[in-house]
Amino acid sequence: MKKFISILKNTSLFSGVNENEIEAMLSCLGAQYRTYPKGAYIFRRGNQLQRIMILAEGCLHIQKDDYWGNRSILAHISPGEMFGEAYIAPQSGPILNDVIAVENSAVLFFNVKKLITTCPSVCPFHAKVVENMFFAISEKNRRLVQKLGHMCERTTREKLISYLSEEAEKQKSASFTIPFNRQQLADYLSVDRSAMSNELCKMRDEGLIRFHKNAFVLLS
Repeated sequence: MKKFISILKNTSLFSGVNENEIEAMLSCLGAQYRTYPKGAYIFRRGNQLQRIMILAEGCLHIQKDDYWGNRSILAHISPGEMFGEAYIAPQSGPILNDVIAVENSAVLFFNVKKLITTCPSVCPFHAKVVENMFFAISEKNRRLVQKLGHMCERTTREKLISYLSEEAEKQKSASFTIPFNRQQLADYLSVDRSAMSNELCKMRDEGLIRFHKNAFVLLS
């Protein structure tokens, strides 16, 4: 568990808490970790969540498949990101989507009740973690609003422009990589892969973008 302390130090949940303090909190928060091979489900739709998770290694997708196998990717989880916080309320009900490992991954689990209540030893940094969790949930809500913004665009091109513009702004560069391959990007934007690929080629031919696999350059 100690090998993940340096990772936790750079997460939004433990922002402002030093490594010694994090180490002291791990047992207090009931921390555990598990590893998952590529393609494994961390959770399936309908499971009950009683822990908050942080991805320590690898990559996860939160996704949903309909009855006919059509897939929508709701979120991409990178190392250091928290997930499962939407289900921490007692009446939240079961998880609505699947969480799957896109790569070999390691996940840290934290007891929700121990996380949001003061521990018996009254750690002075525990209150900071609770505050951080509040701000992290707010940031997740902001990202959800951004995704809804992409989805509200009417055409495939408009959805691509919205998403690529946001990535350029987030990464502070007109040259950037995205965390999706073509099929995953189509699933994320809820568009047909072939139609999206054709639109990307048209945008390239019109001098709007350059791309190679998941690397993009936006051109003025």
